[in-house]
Amino acid sequence: MSRNPRYDILFEPVRIGPVTAPNRFYCTPHALGTGNQMPHTRASMREVRAEGGWGVVNTGYCSIHPSSDDSPLPNCRLWDDADIKVHALMVDAVHRHGALAGVELWHGGAVTGNRMTRIPLLSASGISAEPTYPGWISLAKSRTMDKQDIRDLRRWHVDAAKRARSAGFDIVYIYSGMNFGPYQFLLPAVNQRTDEYGGSLENRVRLTREILEDMKNAVGNQCAIALRFSTDELLRVPGETMQSEAHEIVSMLAELPDLWDLKSSSWVVETASARFSEQGAQEPYVSFAKSLTSKPVVGTGRFTSPDAMVSQIKRGILDLIGAARPSIADPFLPNKINEGREDEIRECIGCNICVSGYHDCVPVRCTQNPTMGEEWRRNWHPERIPKGDPEQRVLIVGAGPAGLECARALGQRGFAVTLAEARDALGGRVAIESRLPGLASWSRVRDYRTNLIRKMPNVEIYCGNLLSAGEVLDFDCDYAVIATGANWSAGILGLDGYPAAALDNDSVFTPDEVLAGVTLDGPVVIYDFDHYYMGSCLAELLRASGHDVTIVSNASAVSAWTFMNNELAEIRSRMLELRIRTELEQMVTRYAQGMVELTSIYRDRTVRTIECGALVIVGARTPNDDLYRELASRPDALADAGIGKLRSIGDCRTPGAIVHAVYSGHECARRIDADDDCEQVGRERPVI
Repeated sequence: MSRNPRYDILFEPVRIGPVTAPNRFYCTPHALGTGNQMPHTRASMREVRAEGGWGVVNTGYCSIHPSSDDSPLPNCRLWDDADIKVHALMVDAVHRHGALAGVELWHGGAVTGNRMTRIPLLSASGISAEPTYPGWISLAKSRTMDKQDIRDLRRWHVDAAKRARSAGFDIVYIYSGMNFGPYQFLLPAVNQRTDEYGGSLENRVRLTREILEDMKNAVGNQCAIALRFSTDELLRVPGETMQSEAHEIVSMLAELPDLWDLKSSSWVVETASARFSEQGAQEPYVSFAKSLTSKPVVGTGRFTSPDAMVSQIKRGILDLIGAARPSIADPFLPNKINEGREDEIRECIGCNICVSGYHDCVPVRCTQNPTMGEEWRRNWHPERIPKGDPEQRVLIVGAGPAGLECARALGQRGFAVTLAEARDALGGRVAIESRLPGLASWSRVRDYRTNLIRKMPNVEIYCGNLLSAGEVLDFDCDYAVIATGANWSAGILGLDGYPAAALDNDSVFTPDEVLAGVTLDGPVVIYDFDHYYMGSCLAELLRASGHDVTIVSNASAVSAWTFMNNELAEIRSRMLELRIRTELEQMVTRYAQGMVELTSIYRDRTVRTIECGALVIVGARTPNDDLYRELASRPDALADAGIGKLRSIGDCRTPGAIVHAVYSGHECARRIDADDDCEQVGRERPVI
């Protein structure tokens, strides 16, 4: 297949100062959850993007000095010359595929915690925006930078830029955004200085200008100098001669950097999930810049559609299509567009599981791309997979996310695969949950896999087939994989926090029953101790159908886990907007005569009641593993049937999020014919 001519513009080279990007696909700086502690993992994760056609591949935020320490979050660093070789590993890997390598130099200022180095925090005026984001709250406050601190900050940037040049980087960033480093000097609310670095906008811009000039003088003849700049807060500050101070800053510094990388100041806004934002949602923060500078502009927007990318360029919004999450979901997105395989793009669903991996201080994970983070550790490639024996037959029972991914990967390996699904349609839980408010993009988990599977002559699909153990044994297969999912339980928690028996009431329901269309009498109470999306999505769904809804949770927030994927504040706002009541830090202990009893989680065990016509329990899920257990209990019958290996995968094995199911299916497909059950994986080891 050949490239569609309407996408030719995406493959034009772009000059960035002294270097040239081979195309307009640009992996913007984003954290990977590796840091300097996992150099091989990081290099492989970045390399696969260069191999996949991204013209520029950047590091995540890279600390320039011990006074900018984000531990325990795993950031990278260029503190001294010993750090150069760690970065050179990544640069060489990216250069192998003809891409440019960039590094995002970062000083956290008052926002970082310096929890490991214990160096006092620095800021423009000893103040910064007080965060309510739990992971950013620090008991340590910042001190006002004096003139020597400012000279030091400039020198640290220059020293780190020189180290970056030695490592071979082509693009070197100054990060003036998100309350980091020099950005604090730009904001009038946090810059209350009375010297030449405070007061007028020209003074507040001075430090950013000086660092840009310093870095240009130090490495600018060999490396492009990029400025990453947050615009949204300054767009709200009226300018003296232009619409806003953001406009004036871009105008004042227009030609100084070789590249403008524009973004919002809030990471929660920048990485808003698909539930709360559309593709291209960052456009209002970047659309003004190209009219003020001749230098190339890059921005993000969770772009997965090549037509949307072309639109950004032709309308004069961006010169380079920035991506973090889309490049995680499909590192080969550019190559697929180039080869006319747009229908094979593994599109980001915007669930932000990748963000949660970073918060967990582990390599970033992805719902759509199960190889993410496993490129070096397990030698998994997103597009290549070892060939299997085409004479061997695999039966997969269940076509949810685990079964579909297992079938797709086994089909790619060349096995003869039969996929049997009890329902009349493929997708399992994904087909159902993608109909919840805001989750339509989740259907991509199903659609990507079914699109590829239907093209594979060695994969057969049978819907409406509920197989018994006897039918599995009679099927004449070499391997049997059971992926029959899980169901929500109506059980609740006892006051000790452990599972208790379900409430004896005909008006108690599970999410499965609600999503199947059961009729509920109001008012509806949702008791949510799952803490992810289901409770709040059901509340939104039921509110839209006219119900009076209350969410009860034993946590201190609705959908409390979603702090991890940056949805927590948006969910809270949505509940307020829809007038959905919340009862937090409470447990449901009784339900009778139209009243639910709530008991405080605290030692006083305060008890009160609220009216309830229907109670929906969003708590535990139990595996549908009867078929697997029956087969596993008959080893002789399995042997007689010629079934060499029986596996359960996904929710049938261990209920979890969709990311876990997809990973489980993929892992099974890669190892179904392995002789050993315990694979040895690579481990980064410190050198002493």
